[in-house]
Amino acid sequence: MRHCLSCILRVVVTAIVVITSQLTAQAADPVDLSGKRELFVDDYLIQSMDGVQLELQQPNEEEVVIVHDQPWEGNICGYHSVFYDDGKYRMYYRGGHFDTATSKSTHPEVFCYAESTDGIHWEKPELGLHEFKGSKANNIVIGNPTHSHCFAPFKDTNPTATADAKYKALTRGKGGLVSYKSADAIRWELLSEEPVITDGAFDSLNLGFWDAYRGRYVDFHRDFRNGVRDIKTSTSEDFENWSDAEWLEYSGAPTQHLYTNGIVAYSRAPQFFVGLPKRFNPSPNPAKHRHPGVSDCVLMTSRDGTHFRRWDEAFVRPGRQPNRWVNRNNLPAWGIVQTKADTEDAPDELSIYLTEGYYKGKAVRLRRYTLRLDGFVSVNAPASGGAFTTKPVLLSKGGAPSELRLNFSTSAIGSVRCEILNDTDEVIPGYSLENCDEMVGDQCDATVTWGGESSLQEVADKPVKLRFVMKDADVFAVNLPEITPAVINSQARND
Repeated sequence: MRHCLSCILRVVVTAIVVITSQLTAQAADPVDLSGKRELFVDDYLIQSMDGVQLELQQPNEEEVVIVHDQPWEGNICGYHSVFYDDGKYRMYYRGGHFDTATSKSTHPEVFCYAESTDGIHWEKPELGLHEFKGSKANNIVIGNPTHSHCFAPFKDTNPTATADAKYKALTRGKGGLVSYKSADAIRWELLSEEPVITDGAFDSLNLGFWDAYRGRYVDFHRDFRNGVRDIKTSTSEDFENWSDAEWLEYSGAPTQHLYTNGIVAYSRAPQFFVGLPKRFNPSPNPAKHRHPGVSDCVLMTSRDGTHFRRWDEAFVRPGRQPNRWVNRNNLPAWGIVQTKADTEDAPDELSIYLTEGYYKGKAVRLRRYTLRLDGFVSVNAPASGGAFTTKPVLLSKGGAPSELRLNFSTSAIGSVRCEILNDTDEVIPGYSLENCDEMVGDQCDATVTWGGESSLQEVADKPVKLRFVMKDADVFAVNLPEITPAVINSQARND
């Protein structure tokens, strides 16, 4: 018996040693950054920080972009989806109205459509598709009340998508989520008569879209975990047969009601999932409304679609408007779109949209918020200065010419510099901190140079570390694009 126990212990110890060595080897593998943009939304790339910290950013409040004041709309409009589509921005939203005196809806829910050329000024086209109170002069795209609670369309960029299903959608039906298809994003027909996803609660904006980076469809939908509103995910190869749903995980985040999920594959770095859930706190009632509870918007990010880093601090607070402190306000639209800045010569920015006026008055309003490109989270250094060092990374592979670009911002007295270290933390000649040209200003894609040179040819195919030294500055992202010969020749001519 002792002999058997001794053998078992030896096997267990050996297995532990093997697994540990495998994990150590995996941890030491350099992160391939070649040709990619990486955001500092988490510590995935960061090995050490000294005097700096990850800092959640705050979007800027902008204008109201649309008011839902038509007879088929009203004060419980919601579950907006917004996406950019070849020169046009498309918006979908639920139309509904609630009579506070009777506590009843005044008309069946419908789903509506609006469009824009800039993401700011929106029009409600008269589509003539569905009748409302005897007239088809409206912008309704889904008139079936059974499917009009939470319709979530997207443009299907799957190369195998057929012309009649260039656009797809999931929506709540009897028994689960049913799917729709469209050739023009306006005229919709059922793709599945029976539910394609049944494991969930679904009384929320349930999303599906093509994940081009991983080559699959992905879904995020509502369910309740121990009585708390939470999120499940499934994947599919064909938008018809879906994997068993599994819960999202949020390491270190407290249990909270996530009323929606708002998850997208971030267009500028599609390896990232960025989520803007509406967080619901059911107890407070500062407005003394008949329905208690308040909501705000939080930020969460993931690299695999299942494990998320979720910030506990609000990304968008309810703010100073009293009606935003009423139950079910501050609902983020699904979609993060790139729009032109209204400041001359400024780079593009990101726009998100949140509701206000829910339950209050006659019409929900949708307000726009903006933030810089990639500007969800930054590595921030105070005026006293600080530094951070990345884990081992590959900046260039196969000898392909590339350069290091930064999305950064400094104050007038601030700065950012970078040096490149080898695998023993020694500075690589030519890439020292002293040789790095100081970066001052505010740019979304600025090239790092050492003595006026940007080439990373000397470190191609070599595991290296980047060490950034900063003062009163933020670094949001790094970008390692491959530089084509035409660009190199152009740069040489400009020099």
